[in-house]
Amino acid sequence: MMRVDSHQHFWQIARGDYGWLNAADHPKIARDYLPGDLAPLLAAGKIDHTILVQAAPTQAETAFLLELANRAPFVAGVVGWIDFDAVGAADRIASLAANPKVVGVRPMIQDIPDSEWMLRPEFASVFAALQKNALRFDALVTPRHLPAIEKFLERHEGLAVVIDHGAKPDIAGAGLDVWSTSMRRIARTSRALCKLSGLASEAGPHWNAKVLKPYVDVLLESFGPARLMWGSDWPVLNEVGDYAGWLNAAETLTAHLSAADCEQIFGGTAADFYGIAA
Repeated sequence: MMRVDSHQHFWQIARGDYGWLNAADHPKIARDYLPGDLAPLLAAGKIDHTILVQAAPTQAETAFLLELANRAPFVAGVVGWIDFDAVGAADRIASLAANPKVVGVRPMIQDIPDSEWMLRPEFASVFAALQKNALRFDALVTPRHLPAIEKFLERHEGLAVVIDHGAKPDIAGAGLDVWSTSMRRIARTSRALCKLSGLASEAGPHWNAKVLKPYVDVLLESFGPARLMWGSDWPVLNEVGDYAGWLNAAETLTAHLSAADCEQIFGGTAADFYGIAA
């Protein structure tokens, strides 16, 4: 079974469209990260392919990522960005889908003040276009969005959806209970998948496998290996750790599972969801 990192980023600061990324707020990662930086980490971790995910809310960055993907053989697909509010957004979906490297889209929902943004009726045609063109939807949400995501998943039950970073539970604030109740219900009542990624960032710089275990256990029990996919969230991960450390922790936290289940989490689920050929 191939091993897949279902969630990684590249960026080039001089492009100027990473409004959230500055040296004051993110001193450890406010530099360029490009394929040459990731390749040795993938080799060390025996990772065959990655899914490259947008990190700026611009179509220009998506075009930049596609250029990088064409030069980096390990990138199996790109999750890009479109402006849902723009006239012709549904047509833009069709245009993106024509590129075989594009596997999905991700609006930066976590940065939108309206927690029910995804439920706006004017976006129905855009989500329909995603489904029609067989593109996936990466839901970048936090616990405040979970009630709306439940409604969204019921409304768009035919859309392929994955929840990024386990919906970013407040691990540093010990926010397990409410988050776990919502995630278990979402897993039970929808077809959504979930990424086992980003948890170290939510725990903070002093995280370890023991701190993450209750949250990982909820995701394992709720979604199961066939609906859970590992991702690094590199290089955001570098703020609190490193690639090898998070990979090792994730493998440790899933070591009690069967070999087949681990193969699903560390490759099979992402390959199936994003359509990565062996």
